[in-house]
Amino acid sequence: MFGFSKKKNKNTVQDLIGIETFTKRGLKTKYGELVYFMISPTNISVLSNENIQTKIWHLMQVLSAQPNIEITCIDSCERFDDNKTFMVDRLGDEENPSVKDCLAKDIDYLDNIQIEMSTARQFMFSVRFRKEKEEQIFNQVNKVEKAIAEQGFEVKRAKKDDIKRFLAIYFGASMQGELIPDVDGGDCFEEEIKKAVA
Repeated sequence: MFGFSKKKNKNTVQDLIGIETFTKRGLKTKYGELVYFMISPTNISVLSNENIQTKIWHLMQVLSAQPNIEITCIDSCERFDDNKTFMVDRLGDEENPSVKDCLAKDIDYLDNIQIEMSTARQFMFSVRFRKEKEEQIFNQVNKVEKAIAEQGFEVKRAKKDDIKRFLAIYFGASMQGELIPDVDGGDCFEEEIKKAVA
């Protein structure tokens, strides 16, 4: 009557986050192909101010040589903040001294785990390719990896399992993203094929 379209929006989660598929180098997105490099973190709490300044200068050198690098930092461990908040609230409401004691011990345990894991970070550098030819991408990927390594960073190109683990942590899905199947329900489909063939 008013000319409104009743067409339903059928966007999938994959559409919303812009990932299309895995490639032999990384991820294909609607904004181009992303190639990831994993950088081993340095524990700067044990470095002198001079060494920290040197590390910062080396990072600046990488970024000036490769200005199109994107950087992501994620926790490589689980967060227990929600659990701890729940337990603290529960401790305030609890009247039974034995249960209060158990809750206090659980809170201490979570605190200790978080302190141990507080330095567990993962750094991913990524380079985006839009319309480059295969040879150009190959050369640029090698050039970026070399530039990072030459500045003293421990670097390795991320493989498919590394990228899956990174995405799972980033989206809060799992700490074992490499075990998540590439396609939802794909394993069920394979079972149906096996049954049909048998």
